[in-house]
Amino acid sequence: MTTHDTPATGDLTTLIEPLKALANPVRLQVLQWLRTPEDHFPVNEVGVCVSHIQAKTGLAQSTVSAYMAVLERAGLVRSARVGKWTHYRRDEERIARLIEQLGRDIGDIGGDMGGDMGLTGSARP
Repeated sequence: MTTHDTPATGDLTTLIEPLKALANPVRLQVLQWLRTPEDHFPVNEVGVCVSHIQAKTGLAQSTVSAYMAVLERAGLVRSARVGKWTHYRRDEERIARLIEQLGRDIGDIGGDMGGDMGLTGSARP
């Protein structure tokens, strides 16, 4: 199963990459901007050009490209090449599945793994 597939209930490992990607405040902000790109960037039919994301963040192009690669590997954005430029848009279907999985599985963390990770007060045999 790739990180883009629908995970089985209880397979919390599929949450790791998306949550790590969202743990960075700049990546989280970019993902929020891409929710309504027309409010933040010049947009065309394939998405937002990485150069516009770079300009808005004020970060180096290489840093923004690395951040976008993390978001893409996590399945949160999709990229499209147009000439020498890369354009990004959110993967709304994947984000919806991630939100659904979080809602369904996050309560299971303490019960399924908490004892092993020290998240609950009870010791496990």
